[in-house]
Amino acid sequence: MVAIAIRAAEPKYVLVMGVCGVGKSTIAQEIADRVGGTFVEADDHHSAGNKQTMIGGTPLTDEQRWPWLEAVANAASDEFSQNGEPVFIACSALKRRYRAFLREKLGSLSIVYLSGAPELIRRRLEDRQSHFMPPRLLDSQLSDLEEPGPDEEGITVDIDCDPEHLVREICERLGLGGSHSR
Repeated sequence: MVAIAIRAAEPKYVLVMGVCGVGKSTIAQEIADRVGGTFVEADDHHSAGNKQTMIGGTPLTDEQRWPWLEAVANAASDEFSQNGEPVFIACSALKRRYRAFLREKLGSLSIVYLSGAPELIRRRLEDRQSHFMPPRLLDSQLSDLEEPGPDEEGITVDIDCDPEHLVREICERLGLGGSHSR
């Protein structure tokens, strides 16, 4: 008998998560472009009040995050319904319960956890321009971070390399081919 390798179906939803400054948006957008998927930027779904809270240097509470996560899930679901392509979501989703909420709303959810040394992330934040998230909130994000567990259908990727390398590694590890490969 000949064994035949069957490639798993590409995921409908991929959450690219981590603390501020790890490159979630850049990586999620690049993967979506590469494989012919769509991109959802969670930051676009924060209320004006949430953004003002963060600009002021105050971390969001869970109560402030739930409506935001609902809006992110709705946007991702709408994108998939309209386009039928995999949806790549750039969202911090720091706590396990936030990821469980997204999974409950979306169904299957593959996770890409972008991890890096706090010093590297802090440097990136200090170099970043025109973003509402100030570098001083990094410590609160690191404190809130619950790294994905082995039961969460995910991979962890170290950000200490160029984005092109990260995108290739993520696509390979998730089995993402797509029609627009570079």
